[in-house]
Amino acid sequence: MLPVLLLAVAALGAAVLRLLSYRSQLLAMAHILEETPVESNLCLTVQMSGAPARRLCQAVNARLEAGRQLQRETLKGERELKYTMACISHDIRTPLAGAMGYLQLLEGEPEHRDEYLGIVKRRLEEMDGLLEELFLYTRLLGGALPLACGKTEALPPLWDALAECYPQLETAGIQPELRFAAEAMPVWASPEALGRIYRNLVVNALRHGGGGLTVSAKDGGVCFSNPLGPGPRPDPDHLFDRFYQSSPARGKGGAGLGLSIVRELMEQMGGRVSAQIVGDTLQILLVFAQDAPSDR
Repeated sequence: MLPVLLLAVAALGAAVLRLLSYRSQLLAMAHILEETPVESNLCLTVQMSGAPARRLCQAVNARLEAGRQLQRETLKGERELKYTMACISHDIRTPLAGAMGYLQLLEGEPEHRDEYLGIVKRRLEEMDGLLEELFLYTRLLGGALPLACGKTEALPPLWDALAECYPQLETAGIQPELRFAAEAMPVWASPEALGRIYRNLVVNALRHGGGGLTVSAKDGGVCFSNPLGPGPRPDPDHLFDRFYQSSPARGKGGAGLGLSIVRELMEQMGGRVSAQIVGDTLQILLVFAQDAPSDR
């Protein structure tokens, strides 16, 4: 009987020691969590044996890492928002200040009324275009602009975009060169999105090119080519980044969102866009999906 009693006492003592060890470890973990700054990369460790203790430690560490990741994303979002507001405020302020300046000139020089009002109108139209570009980009990123895609011809929206931009092309003395063996080019896309993509690429060539524009079939897609203008060369690896400008002067209009919108629209339609510089020519290639992305 005595040996059995001694064994029971020993087992009870071991259990008590184990419980005290668990308590000590849990208190130590709680103390570390309470005293460690939230930005710390701390990971808890456990000396307790057994799967439950390890599982608890792993779960706490996973939750800590999730919180740190959320904090990093929040800080990144705040920085991006500040950067966005700085860029947009700069680009909106420029045409707005120009419009206000000519309105003030109009008060003292009424004989130039038609000329100044024309300039004011162009400045306000430029600002309206900037706001529309920003609104479209934010809707695309937020998933608030679903695209009605289907089998469609890739080229008719191109003809419409060139016709729409004809006044600007004529003013710039640019006669687009079109190189397509046939008009039939079925792709999986949204005709409205295609029109926006083509217009943005034409406007990009007008603003930042060195004169001239060639649109051709290449590698099963549509390629926009234009000679580079004077000044710094764009970086093809960053050309589609939002607010990217090859020149820090930002003096050629636009908010630097046009090509970012092109990339977003292409990716949402299951296609892709890329850029390269060949000699003194910038080439932007659009490769479209041939079928619904989910079916490929």
